[in-house]
Amino acid sequence: MLSTTYVPGAPNWLDLGVPDVDAAASFYGGVFGWTFQSAGPEGGGYGFFQLDGKSVAAAGPLTEEGASPSWTVYFSTPDADGVAKAVEAAGGTVRVPPGDVFTAGRMAAFTDPAGARFAVWQPGGVQGLETVMQPNALCWTELYATDAGAAKDFYRQVFSWQYQDMPTGDGGPPYTVVAPAGSADVGEAGHGGIMQLQQENLDAGSGAEWHPYFGVEDCDATYAAATERGATTLFPPMDVPGVGRMAMVKDPFGATFALIKGDPTMG
Repeated sequence: MLSTTYVPGAPNWLDLGVPDVDAAASFYGGVFGWTFQSAGPEGGGYGFFQLDGKSVAAAGPLTEEGASPSWTVYFSTPDADGVAKAVEAAGGTVRVPPGDVFTAGRMAAFTDPAGARFAVWQPGGVQGLETVMQPNALCWTELYATDAGAAKDFYRQVFSWQYQDMPTGDGGPPYTVVAPAGSADVGEAGHGGIMQLQQENLDAGSGAEWHPYFGVEDCDATYAAATERGATTLFPPMDVPGVGRMAMVKDPFGATFALIKGDPTMG
């Protein structure tokens, strides 16, 4: 599971790129109770979503040419430059080369061979998010893959991730749980998943993408709060046996995120 004791390859930061940061702060404040703290004049509009005074995510204006509103998942690394080389060697693209963010750390952003965007954070003064695995905070990350096998190969080369395939129960492709290198129990250490997009999704134009899951106390109530504030539904609240109750939406700007209330029977 996610933890704020960050190890290489595990998610350690999450931010939202949007055309209107103030509007995003208002939306997510209404949905999750987050407050927004600006990074200051030197931050270029970037700032931090906080819950009880602790950072749970961040947001900033779109800065890349042709970028669309989206959530970006960052993975921890002690060597952002080394990851950049590994990404290129594995067939990915370096969109933002490694660079220092003041004294906070070093970041770089990439695109995998199928088009999914992700980033890395090499901690300096900022280790990562201050709260995860709590209500209204990040609890899972997920890759929608156009070719799950190729995605697993790519990320194994880049991060040395370990995988465990789980049957989905509908006879479709397995769901792959992802854990950092060296994990004794992939299921217990899992911080995300890789889901093969179904043919009908591909035919409808769905592409490879990373998106976050936020834990909630009441999936239906939080889903209602999101849709009442302009979010559009990708799938409404539904029960997934052994997992919990979940929903997925696009925020009013077009960024995808999911909600989940865990299944208490899982222990």
